[in-house]
Amino acid sequence: MPQTISLSHLTKIEGHATLTLEVDAGKVKQCHLSSIEGSRYFEGILKGRYYYEASELSSRICGICSCAHTLGAIHAVENAFGVVPSKQTMQLRKLLAIGERIRSHATHLYFLALPDYLGHESVFSMLPKYKPQVKSALRMMKAGNEIIRTVGGRDLHPVSAAIGGFLKFPPAEKMAYLQEQLKGIAPDVEATARLFGGLKNPDFEAPADSFSLYNGVDYPMFSSNLKSETRMFSPDDYASYIAEYHEPYSTANFVVKEGKTYFVGALARINNNFRFLSPKARAIAKDTGVLFPDYNPYVNNFAQALELVHYADEAAGICRQLKSIKPEPIVEFTPYESRGISATEVPRGILWHEYVITAEGKIDFANIVTPTAQNLRKMEEDIRAILPSLLVGDDKTLVMQIEKLIRSYDPCFSCSTHFLKVKWVGKKRKQSPKRGSLRSLDKRERAAVDKVLGRSQ
Repeated sequence: MPQTISLSHLTKIEGHATLTLEVDAGKVKQCHLSSIEGSRYFEGILKGRYYYEASELSSRICGICSCAHTLGAIHAVENAFGVVPSKQTMQLRKLLAIGERIRSHATHLYFLALPDYLGHESVFSMLPKYKPQVKSALRMMKAGNEIIRTVGGRDLHPVSAAIGGFLKFPPAEKMAYLQEQLKGIAPDVEATARLFGGLKNPDFEAPADSFSLYNGVDYPMFSSNLKSETRMFSPDDYASYIAEYHEPYSTANFVVKEGKTYFVGALARINNNFRFLSPKARAIAKDTGVLFPDYNPYVNNFAQALELVHYADEAAGICRQLKSIKPEPIVEFTPYESRGISATEVPRGILWHEYVITAEGKIDFANIVTPTAQNLRKMEEDIRAILPSLLVGDDKTLVMQIEKLIRSYDPCFSCSTHFLKVKWVGKKRKQSPKRGSLRSLDKRERAAVDKVLGRSQ
């Protein structure tokens, strides 16, 4: 008799999702991790709007990653029109993105992930015993917010960044203030990395392609080549090797690379770019004994903690370089019929923005692929792989361990729609492919997907 499990409300994640499982004789027959967010239609909203509206509108996809979408849209439009921003502009944009990275990672690690490891339901029940750690998290989040507000103009949905430059520049005293803030959280980021490097993770490996930006020079954030375990790619060719498909049980698309599962995020970035981390971050990794590349998804938490150390160091360096910011005019350009694509490393992985723009400067086509959509299939496969080992315990432990695994990816289901409600059912459903701007799966790739998911043709 098949056993069904339903997690109807997954807590401590961004957005809402359900997990539907069916187990028969110890074998997983069905595993559906699905977003239950309402369809957002942002790509449809962008169609017919002017190119300069893309960054303002797309930032509303997510408050947590509003800077990421703003910069992703700006870079895609600049790539469409051949706009080359100044070095100072790119440094300010990197600083803006780092502020968001610090805020996002600190929030996820302490408020969403750490309670799992310490046996608490939430950060609030942790307070009596772990007040210093929570205060440390708040200091890092505050520093991230200060960076975003100073460079972007406000905490959420930045307004200063623009196509070709910045509309407003932070004064010298503000940059000095940011340096002090970053100096103040230096002990916090190091303590965070050592804390998460010392936590015991389940002995579980799930090898797949680590996919990230890679330029061979530094720890990348904006458009460059993309690296996987097997080859390098150009962002302009992304639609030829990345395919998205749709499942009827989810409002989020699933994404595969050349028909195969891959993953993005902090762990993928470090797997491909470990030698470009700051010396302090590399030293902490060495002290913990964790060797990269690593394919344990739970280690993504430690990877985020190492990134906190790296980005605090990098942000402090940018502030020192830009202590005297020179106001610059916006780069001038004339819109023409074109197509622009950007690949940006954001807190949860690679974010794609693509726009086809008419000669009148209106968006004729838009496509946005978020990190969580790219990780969704990997999360399903990991749950399938670990579930048999969890069936010997009680349901409460099983649910907690599955949620812990999903949270290690730091998913944002609010962004991914185009957590944990677990539902056990005994009936299979037919899939319904959805064609979008990325190529849809061909017959061979669909057969490979069905084989992995345990479905008959």
